Amino acid sequence: MPTLPSTISLNGEELTLQEFEQVVRLGAPVSLSESAVEKMNRSRSTVESLVRDGRTVYGITTGFGKFSDTLIDRSQSAELQINLIRSHACGAGEPLDEETVRGMMLLRANALAKGYSGIRPVTVETLIQLLNNHIHPVIPSQGSLGASGDLAPLAHMSLPLLGEGEVIRHGRRMDAATALEQAGISPVRLEAKEGLALINGTQMMASLTALSILDTHRLLLAADVIAAMTLEALGGIPHAFHPLLHAARGQQGQIETARRMRQLLSGSQRTTRPGEKRVQDAYSLRCIPQVHGASLDAYHYVQEVVVRELNAATDNPLLFPGEGEVISGGNFHGQPLALAADFLAIAVAELGSISERRTERLVNPQLSGLPAFLTRNGGLHSGYMILQYLAASLVSENKTLCHPASVDSIPSSANQEDHVSMGSIAARKLRAVIQNVTRTLAVEYLCAAQALEYGEGRLGTGTEAAYRLIREQIPPLTDDRVGHPDVEEAAGLIRSGRLDEAVRKNIQPDLDS
Repeated sequence: MPTLPSTISLNGEELTLQEFEQVVRLGAPVSLSESAVEKMNRSRSTVESLVRDGRTVYGITTGFGKFSDTLIDRSQSAELQINLIRSHACGAGEPLDEETVRGMMLLRANALAKGYSGIRPVTVETLIQLLNNHIHPVIPSQGSLGASGDLAPLAHMSLPLLGEGEVIRHGRRMDAATALEQAGISPVRLEAKEGLALINGTQMMASLTALSILDTHRLLLAADVIAAMTLEALGGIPHAFHPLLHAARGQQGQIETARRMRQLLSGSQRTTRPGEKRVQDAYSLRCIPQVHGASLDAYHYVQEVVVRELNAATDNPLLFPGEGEVISGGNFHGQPLALAADFLAIAVAELGSISERRTERLVNPQLSGLPAFLTRNGGLHSGYMILQYLAASLVSENKTLCHPASVDSIPSSANQEDHVSMGSIAARKLRAVIQNVTRTLAVEYLCAAQALEYGEGRLGTGTEAAYRLIREQIPPLTDDRVGHPDVEEAAGLIRSGRLDEAVRKNIQPDLDS
């Protein structure tokens, strides 16, 4: 578990995934660095000069979207920004969870801290006050096209800065004005460019995808550990993980996964040699490095994209005071994240797909040589028969969820915004896929542990730790019992990182690739 620091200082350049997790999940406080305030003040001076001089600049002295050619009198610049927030706060659907909202607030503050957005430090500091006081805007999950930024979600995030909209504080939903008054926080009166700076960005999809990267890191190890338990339960052949074989192909994720499998199974007396029980295993056992390793490679690619986006300037226009430039462009376009989220969803789904096939091998007596559905009193007892149904259902649902959102586009704003990324939809689907795969792996974890009850001999260094952990929480299956609590308990061991932690204590420290 990460160590909680006193404060995370934002400068727009150096936020890490570990710091993201510390703020979003552990509640670490946040502040603006001195350098960020200096950069923000410089770009703010540029905005004020543009307004004073009456120059035509998108979103500062003009309307938005198709209204970019409509000039706004400088006396109305503040009203323009307030109207922007109110008009764009039109999301729908269930509210985003608080982790995602905290991530959005953190990432928007960090992007603005880069000093390219022309926003006043006091406005960003108010956003940070809300974050530090755990005042979380109620943000509907639907409504973003993933270009022009996550406009509707970020507008809902920004409403409480004005003392409008709703928030969650201490688990209670309330008016933002009430929450701000209770916390002693004064609402902000937006000035020129500030509304646009707050809502023009990729922070909803970035927050969702960053959370998914953190969870996928645990899933990748969990998939290897649980697969190793299944291999032992079925008397599998670890010779397929020989380093020479994987070096001959050269795929890095495959090489790393094979190394992990060798570490996890080190010292095991439950595995076999080629020809001892069979010449070679089925693909779901023999090809673990090839399948899990490809997902590991995909994870590393998406992680790189996300880490860059944590410190990205994604609004429009951007101001470069040192160069005397104000540039209208498209950094708000979510295509990098949309493609990455779709790719990771497919990669994670495959961890579930191959896991379900291993579960089938565990519960099917024709494939396992074990009691049918892992119960000694079959007929009277159904054992783990329906757990495989659950896994199959989750895997099948993921096939639908993995249709890429990023291949779709619908023109908006009177065709001014004629290509969009659908990145927020890709990121939301990714979260659902991860939840499904977590439970699919939990099913295999339960079945593998139960199957190990029927064998003898020492387990591997890593699998022994995983087996002990699940047995501390869930007893072996003797009589039929309600399966849902066991699945959720096992899923919780994966999701919380407890499985990850237990295994790492028992194997070499270089388990991570």
